[in-house]
Amino acid sequence: MEANPILLQKKYVRIVEKFAEQTGINNREAIDFFYHSLTYQEVSEGISDMHCRSDEYLVEELKQEYNVAHNKSHI
Repeated sequence: MEANPILLQKKYVRIVEKFAEQTGINNREAIDFFYHSLTYQEVSEGISDMHCRSDEYLVEELKQEYNVAHNKSHI
């Protein structure tokens, strides 16, 4: 299933805003992380209909990715 590009862009905005708020990072860092994430890749390519998942679900997926990346950078 393919998502409407305008609706998908609006979804990205909501996800990035919630992600920044919940992780305490600024919007620029959140945008950069999001657009380089596996979560973004899966949503944008319609893999497993990820674009149909709730914003909250996708923010949680993104936070898990962020935590893994953050922990690896400190090892």
